[in-house]
Amino acid sequence: MKKAAQFRSQLNRSIRTFFDQKLYLEVETPTLSPDLIPEPTIENFATRFDNEFVGSKELYLIPSPEIYMKRLIAEGFGNIYQIGHCFRNSEQIGRHHNPEFSMLEYYSVGMDEQDSIDLTEELFAYLDGPSFLKPPFDRLTVSEAMYQYAQVDLDKNQNQKSLAQEARRLGLSVPDKPESWEDTFNRIFLTLVEPNLPQQRPLVLERYPAQIDCLAKKEGNYRKRWELYAGGIEIANCYDEETDKDIVSAYYRKEYAILIQKRADRGLVIPDADPSFADIFTDFPQCSGVALGLDRLQMLLMGESSLEGVILFPVSGTVSSRK
Repeated sequence: MKKAAQFRSQLNRSIRTFFDQKLYLEVETPTLSPDLIPEPTIENFATRFDNEFVGSKELYLIPSPEIYMKRLIAEGFGNIYQIGHCFRNSEQIGRHHNPEFSMLEYYSVGMDEQDSIDLTEELFAYLDGPSFLKPPFDRLTVSEAMYQYAQVDLDKNQNQKSLAQEARRLGLSVPDKPESWEDTFNRIFLTLVEPNLPQQRPLVLERYPAQIDCLAKKEGNYRKRWELYAGGIEIANCYDEETDKDIVSAYYRKEYAILIQKRADRGLVIPDADPSFADIFTDFPQCSGVALGLDRLQMLLMGESSLEGVILFPVSGTVSSRK
């Protein structure tokens, strides 16, 4: 445990030195928030603030500092970064998942997602890890990966019905009741593509399908988004951030409606979503944001096979000790 703590301390110092030298401002934003960006695929933790003078209010543990860091970008803070804790409920517990985890998140004003690849390569070179973590990164589009490992042409399968036919051709089970295009895509991607991605060096998997809704700019059938894989696991996610107020507002309405529909009859937490958040995009600068999982990065840097080797008190240990 002490070795892992010492390694994390040095890793955090190295990250801070790297970004400080590039004149990024380190910020520290709240872990508790009265509202969240609606993300139906991420379940949340809720708690309650009670005060005899101002009453009670439900608050939520953040799954990412994005909601606050974008407010700072809108206020003119320029390039910023943060090392902090994030929380996601109903996640797996084990080798690569813990409901509380450490995140490095950095936003670069005036840059797009391609610039962020270059910046992240510089960061990895500075950290000087093992060969499978060294730049230059390999690059592959999602479309190329789907065709290479599953023989599925995404451009020819832009509707759910045709993509479902492709999934069944590959021997995958698809329910008769129509599901979303994204759900069918994930059946193929998670079964046949992700496990076969090359692992010799870090891999940038870029240009995600536009049907996978998020706050990354859309370009044709795809979004200006990439994920970084290393050692066979996803460790970072990047957007060329959407800056159009109307698009952000429409995203909020659509995703929050889906979130309520999915959770209302299951008794799950339905976090508040503030529609006025879109107002910060009235004059929002071009920027790109990267979220990098520090626990997974440390696991790879240390040659560990599980997060339990780098998190001092993982939830898996707490659960197993109380059975």
